[in-house]
Amino acid sequence: MNTPVNPAPLPPAARVLRFEHSNAPLASRRQYHRRLLRNGFSGASLLAAGLLSGMVGYHCFERLGWLDAYLNAAMILSGMGPVTTPVTTGGKLFAGAYAIFSGVAFLTTVGIFLAPVVHRFLHRFHLEQRRED
Repeated sequence: MNTPVNPAPLPPAARVLRFEHSNAPLASRRQYHRRLLRNGFSGASLLAAGLLSGMVGYHCFERLGWLDAYLNAAMILSGMGPVTTPVTTGGKLFAGAYAIFSGVAFLTTVGIFLAPVVHRFLHRFHLEQRRED
């Protein structure tokens, strides 16, 4: 006898990019706005964690004060580049790794922010296309 198995609930991180299937009706405005808020919070949390890790790294490896560590981390995370040039070997290695991480984190955050908007646009497009067929 086969009994249906209920899947385990998804963790919050996996629910961020969960959308309705293409056969399902378009989500309500309320649900869409909730998705925008949830993804916005997730993206902002990722940026905040990246900024904090950059601040700690600059503070520990380059012995910068917290304000200068914040400035360097924020400038690199935003794509502007470092304000102070690293002088220690550890600081240079950290700055390179943090720059690579920052580029990936920035692109990931943009994807998280735009996912609900792009999904709704494509879903609406497919629903309209299905009606015409």
